[in-house]
Amino acid sequence: MKDLSKYTEKKDHAFKRAIWYVVNATLFRMFFLPKMGRPRLWLLRLFGANVKRSLIYPTCKIYSPWNLTVGLHSCIGPNTEVYNKDKIIIGDNVVVSQRSFLCTASHDINSTNHDLITAPIVIKNQAWVAADAFVGMGVTIGEGAVVGARAAVFKDVEPWTVVGGNPAKKINERKRIYEE
Repeated sequence: MKDLSKYTEKKDHAFKRAIWYVVNATLFRMFFLPKMGRPRLWLLRLFGANVKRSLIYPTCKIYSPWNLTVGLHSCIGPNTEVYNKDKIIIGDNVVVSQRSFLCTASHDINSTNHDLITAPIVIKNQAWVAADAFVGMGVTIGEGAVVGARAAVFKDVEPWTVVGGNPAKKINERKRIYEE
């Protein structure tokens, strides 16, 4: 059996993380009214996030704002968890629904020390991650793709496809959405 009593992990940005943790748990959540979205975006930018005009709910838990990019008119819904030890890049017109979990880190199960490993998550334009979904490290969700509610995604999702289940599998195609 492996003894992990000596496990250590490099803690980059530990002081900044501690300050952000307090801000995310308090001040960020205090701006709860719909018209208070701008102060939330301002706080995220203050901590290094690259966010455009988008809606990020006050109950969203973000690990490292400096690793977050969000495009125009996207939404990160209530009670989502954005565990971004690595980059998370969210395109334009994307919805990440309530209680979803975006996770850029894990541990190397073949390492004797269970070393931390990370990889970015990319969610392309017009994609939708439905309620309570899990998106794992290194995943790219293609343009216009839909990740069904409660799906667990560990591999890339092709553009304009619908996936669901655990592990997520293709269950349908999505019609392309065109503006008139």
